[in-house]
Amino acid sequence: MNLGKTIFTQLLQQLPRYEFNQCVDRYHGNYKVRNFSCWDQLLCMSFAQLTYRESLRDIEACLNSHRQKLYHMGFRGKVSRSTLADANETRDFRIYQDFGHILIGIARKLYQGEDLGLDLQQTVYALDSTTIDLCLSTFPWAAFRKSKAAVKLHTLLDLRGAIPTFVGLTTGKTHDVKMMDAAPIDADSICAMDRGYLDFQRLYQLHMTPAFFVIRAKHNMRFRRLYSNPVDKTTGIQADQSIVLVGYKSRTAYPETLRRVRYYDVHQNKRLVFLTNHFGIPAKTVADIYHCRWQVELFFKWIKQHLRIKTFYGTSPNAVKTQIWIAISIYLLVAIVKKRLKLHGSLHTILQVLEVNIFEKKDIYQMVSDALKQETENPNLNQLILFS
Repeated sequence: MNLGKTIFTQLLQQLPRYEFNQCVDRYHGNYKVRNFSCWDQLLCMSFAQLTYRESLRDIEACLNSHRQKLYHMGFRGKVSRSTLADANETRDFRIYQDFGHILIGIARKLYQGEDLGLDLQQTVYALDSTTIDLCLSTFPWAAFRKSKAAVKLHTLLDLRGAIPTFVGLTTGKTHDVKMMDAAPIDADSICAMDRGYLDFQRLYQLHMTPAFFVIRAKHNMRFRRLYSNPVDKTTGIQADQSIVLVGYKSRTAYPETLRRVRYYDVHQNKRLVFLTNHFGIPAKTVADIYHCRWQVELFFKWIKQHLRIKTFYGTSPNAVKTQIWIAISIYLLVAIVKKRLKLHGSLHTILQVLEVNIFEKKDIYQMVSDALKQETENPNLNQLILFS
């Protein structure tokens, strides 16, 4: 009999408990709490994310079916759907937001040496958002359109390791460009954005940080060419120009010289035009930086498909934000475990292996290695060899 720890326990032991307790104390999360602490709440919601539970009743039934194991998994309070619902509604979501920022710091240190695929030493970010649709009658505070509600998940992604360094949650009406004021973009870093973030005043503020940007240009942008650099058209680069804006408002908002790179994407049969304030890198690198921006789209796709953020266990703003921040923390936890234990395979594969073996008492590294092990010998020994 294996007397070791369950997969779930091994995973949650990778979380910094002391720092979590500091977050709880900061917002008095356990004030007048007797039976179901913030740690119990985190364990329940983490279990729900890892195993993709459908509802509070589903969480309660699944956990209570393993009642004898709960104490050894870290649970100290009784698990009931009403208690969990009350905790999600009333306990400050900033406990899990601050704890998520702590995990972001841990993950970034682990992945800072990752190969970006570009000849750059600078940190490269991607800023984007995704919309999570909601029912207007159930979530009236998240009004988006006349008959629709939604929240937006704004993310600044560090492309070395695909680690979210900033996460902002707003209602669906909030325009993406406003998040440029809140996103903490480091000096001397590069931020790749889609043209929905094209605001010359904010781009100039980013330029004065000083930081760099790569952004899609709009078709109706008015400019004057100052100089054209020679380009190698076999790489897809069609033009590399130094320009100034000529529109009164745009020229006032961004009075300095910009770099305009026109690139033809053979695979999509599409012409793309980029603007940047970085004059010290090749034009092809500018296009490659924007291409790397698609990692943020893959991040949104991953968490929507494999974590529980499209349907919610509570309807209040606090419950929704609590669930989303715990989901992001689980993404970060899997990324941290992958790096610390040197696990092979993608985050998606690792999560699939863990979720179906969550109560197994086996070492995580051995579990994932066995699941990824491929058969090297011929499975059918009676099969004749056609060619020798």
